[in-house]
Amino acid sequence: MLRNWWLAGLMLAVGVVVAVRAYHPVVGAVEFLAFAVLAALFSPLVFPPSLTAAEARERSARDGRPVVYWRPGCRYCLRLRLRLGRRAGRAYWVNIWRDPAGAAAVRAVTGGDETVPTVVLPGEAVVNPDPAWLRERLPS
Repeated sequence: MLRNWWLAGLMLAVGVVVAVRAYHPVVGAVEFLAFAVLAALFSPLVFPPSLTAAEARERSARDGRPVVYWRPGCRYCLRLRLRLGRRAGRAYWVNIWRDPAGAAAVRAVTGGDETVPTVVLPGEAVVNPDPAWLRERLPS
């Protein structure tokens, strides 16, 4: 779990260093806030609650919703999540750094690597899909 927060912590640490070295306190505060926003965006907080791969597959089999495999710090995952907006909660999200079975599922789809985001629908899997493509497949 701690591994998920490394990038956010690093961004906050850099923000503190940049703020302390700023030539003016206001500039330092603004720079720190920019790094704090980036830290929040790259942390797991922005994403819907993660499920295990088994739980996500089971739920998807029942209702046909997509399963999105992701990991913290992935800018493509962040792009997908932000472009989906409130609709992101209509998919099942699996953090591959928390769930080894999720990482194995991604490797099975991608031919051995852990490229995310990987979206799995019944009978279909897409690596790094266009957000509009996924939006069309989410339930209303």
